[in-house]
Amino acid sequence: MAATLHDVARLAGVSFKTVSNVVNDYPHVRASTRQRVLAAIEELGYQPNLSARSLRSGRSDAISLAVPELRLPYFAELADEVIRAAERRGLVVLIEQTNRDRQREIDLLSSNRLRMVDGLLFSPLGMSEQDAALLEIGVPLVLLGERLFHPAVDHVMIQNVEAARGATRYLLERGRRRIAVVGYHPGEVIGSAGLRFRGYREALEEAGIALDERLLGVAELWHRHQGAEAAHQLLESGADFDAVFAFNDTLALGAMHALLAAGRRVPEDVAVIGFDNTDEGQYSQPTLTTIDPGRREIADLAVETVTRRIADRELPVQHVAVGWSLVEREST
Repeated sequence: MAATLHDVARLAGVSFKTVSNVVNDYPHVRASTRQRVLAAIEELGYQPNLSARSLRSGRSDAISLAVPELRLPYFAELADEVIRAAERRGLVVLIEQTNRDRQREIDLLSSNRLRMVDGLLFSPLGMSEQDAALLEIGVPLVLLGERLFHPAVDHVMIQNVEAARGATRYLLERGRRRIAVVGYHPGEVIGSAGLRFRGYREALEEAGIALDERLLGVAELWHRHQGAEAAHQLLESGADFDAVFAFNDTLALGAMHALLAAGRRVPEDVAVIGFDNTDEGQYSQPTLTTIDPGRREIADLAVETVTRRIADRELPVQHVAVGWSLVEREST
């Protein structure tokens, strides 16, 4: 038999009204009480009656998550975390894939599909600062990731520059002086590649090491094939390097494959570090050192932010940078 609000109230040791307030995400509930109720909801597997709630409140209790590519492990794992965070709050998630295409991202923002949801979590890659005005839509919106190009929109951010600087410093501290990058986008400034390159460059400058453009491995797309191809081109160029900083784990795994196929030992000859801390890196040979950008915290904070925005559109705008950490494994 399906669990009810009364069952949740008994398990959590609170009133029916308190459980209802938590399920409907009313803001004036103590954090400790909210957590106790959410834990009871999860333990009992309680599922809200969405159609009844929608009729009462005018809300769908659904949010949309728009990401560039579910094929990339980072976005697939982010989607999983967002779904889990939403379920804890009695919400369902509709997934949109924009394929990194500017026009698809713009079309999404004016799509009738947004009428089906109460809020949107949006990770744009194709849009630029010139498109900022298009983010002013009638649905509560939270931007995810790197592109802070609209100060009036809630934004949960990765610390790309700081984390990339940390990854490069880590390699330098281990005696690596010829550090190549894989995933470079020439001329990019505000996207992931541009920000991670900036952190790399700043760490080299701090160490008094001149930037060597021969060590910049270009990869427009960030899949394994492009990582392998960029590493192959670095090898073919004859440029001397003793480390690779790949701008995501998928590139790192492709680059590592190319290095090993060419007879380079990892990490003895070339240390490799990635970015994203996706599950694959735990099972590669060797296992992959990487940057954890705080994906779980990003998902939870984004869902919490959009939920609060749905409940009160007059709240102050939030721009939050999530913490990162370095996960050390065998590849370095």
